[in-house]
Order: sequence, then structure tokens, then C-alpha cells
Amino acid sequence: MRKIVAITYVSLDGVMQGPGGPDEDRSGGFALGGWTVPFWDEMMGGLLAGLIEEPFDLLLGRRTYDLWAGYWPQNADNRIGRKFEAATKYVMTRGAPDLGWVRSQRIAGDAAQGVADLKAGAGPDLHVWGSGDALQSLIATGLVDEYRTWIFPVLLGDGKRLFRPGLPATSLALTGSQVSTTGVLINTYRPDGPARTGAVTSAADDGS
Repeated sequence: MRKIVAITYVSLDGVMQGPGGPDEDRSGGFALGGWTVPFWDEMMGGLLAGLIEEPFDLLLGRRTYDLWAGYWPQNADNRIGRKFEAATKYVMTRGAPDLGWVRSQRIAGDAAQGVADLKAGAGPDLHVWGSGDALQSLIATGLVDEYRTWIFPVLLGDGKRLFRPGLPATSLALTGSQVSTTGVLINTYRPDGPARTGAVTSAADDGS
């Protein structure tokens, strides 16, 4: 079985929209695109390079696919570009677009079922970058095995969020954590069953 890894840049208040540039995603009037750029450092570049060293395929929503297809084929002469070029790109979309980027395949019909079938097959891990809208159905149906969440020390106020209202209440186990020189917290989580609750007790209550 293949593992699905969601790799997300997110602000401290949970926004994942438009991290890479001003015009990446202006939907809903979002005007703060490119908010990750001031925080990037050498350590983060090294982590990113390590992340793509192992074989992987890409699982992308339509908006992210179109954005990347317009950029990476013209920039396939560096380490990241070569890795993305070699990966199979699976696209979650309700339409029937012309997928011109090499090694691209459409997931037809119900996205969650199509991804579940893909996950059950043989092959490398599936990396989901961005793709916030498509990612919601994967989270809701429990298909994400690992969250690699890069939390940036900035508050954006409005914008599309990684975890949106209506998702199942779920506990997450922290399996790794690093901090960049600019204060970016790079955490790795895996789902750990339903959300758990309890009650805070005082010293008097517990007899101490």
C-alpha cells in the first residue's frame, strides 16, 4: 500500500493560500500571496531537498496542477524540477482537462474513491503539495497518512485554511519537529485516532 503525505505551508492562524507568490491564488480577494518568501533559509532548503530524495509520485488538485504545469516543465534543469518531471502526476479534477505535462493522469469520478484505489496499489508514496480544496476530501475520508506541516510565524487573518470546518475530530501524533533560523516550525504528524477529551483536575481534587 502507498502512503499519502500532505506537505503544506501554513500560517500560524492556519491559512495555506498563496504561499509562493502574489498571483498564485487571489481567489476570494486574497492579497497576501508570497507570505512564505521572507522566512526562507538555508536549513529549509536542505529539508526540502531531502524530502524529494526518495521516490514519490504527485497527487495534485486542478489549481495546483495548472500552476505547476505552467512553471516546472520550463525549470526542469534543477534538482526539484527533475524530480517533479520524473514523477507521475495524478490530478484530482471533476473536469476533463488536457493534461499536457509529461506523466500526467486524471483521477476520474469520485476523487476519494479514485485516490483510495490508487493508494491500495503498488508504487512510491504520493505527495500532496498545496491542493487545499482537493485535500479536504482526502482528510475527511481518512486517506492522509502523514502531515508534513511547515508553520510560518505570521498571521494572515483571511484565506483558505488547511483544516476547515466540518472535518472529523482527529488526534494527531507528533513524530518529528525542527525549527528554522527564521522561526518556521516544521512538524510531522500522523493521524492517531479520534480526538480525545478529558477534564482538568486541581491539586485538591486529586488528593495531593
